[in-house]
Amino acid sequence: MKLIAIRLTILVIFLGFWELVSGRIIDAFFISSPTKIAVVFWSWVIDGSLFYHAAITATEAFVGFALGAVFGIVLGILLGRATRVAEVLNPFIVGFYSIPKVALAPLFIMWFGIGIEMKIVLTGTIVFFLVFLNTYTGVRSVSPELTVILRLMGANESELLRKVIVPSAITWVFAGLRLSVPYAIIGAIVGEIIASNRGLGFLLTSSSSQFDTAGVFAALVAIIALSAILNLLVSYVAALAMPWQKNTKQQEVAI
Repeated sequence: MKLIAIRLTILVIFLGFWELVSGRIIDAFFISSPTKIAVVFWSWVIDGSLFYHAAITATEAFVGFALGAVFGIVLGILLGRATRVAEVLNPFIVGFYSIPKVALAPLFIMWFGIGIEMKIVLTGTIVFFLVFLNTYTGVRSVSPELTVILRLMGANESELLRKVIVPSAITWVFAGLRLSVPYAIIGAIVGEIIASNRGLGFLLTSSSSQFDTAGVFAALVAIIALSAILNLLVSYVAALAMPWQKNTKQQEVAI
């Protein structure tokens, strides 16, 4: 509770300072003000436009995130175990990873159109590489001695995966998932900015085209809230998958 109180205090001070300087020290056209942003945000809530556009962006981000995460984890585990195949494919993987994923958006528009499918594919592609590389690294970092011991005890590949590989690499996997959360939102928003007439990215560009600074900041607040929700979901799943981390933190607090 004390930590929450400190954070709220910092937020209130920041918003108060912003409100004070807006229109007095800095032209309100450039930074608007918290009260004006709140008015625009509330007007979007009242007329339902915020929920409509947020639901579209959330669908694009969540579905793209899920698809990218699943394929990234599966392929990361498979290539992490298939050393020879990974060595052959490594230059191609590095080459594709080095491409700025946003640069693929025009190509995806030609392939999938400007509908929700394009944003999902773009988001999934961005998330895939981040999750894949973390999963692959986690699998490759598993102690060889553990796998050798289980092999000597008669364990097959399936048992190795369930009892050693996945439990050992799961921290890496969730590190990749947490890292991918903001990029999933970025993928959806960028796709909407490039080609869309709905979504939070559309609200952002629409407000910008009208030189509505308060609308731009209100759209950014909605995007931050959506990113925070996705972060909470990933943290919740991580807590379920790695209960020992919670116990470790509780022990550290007790000490």
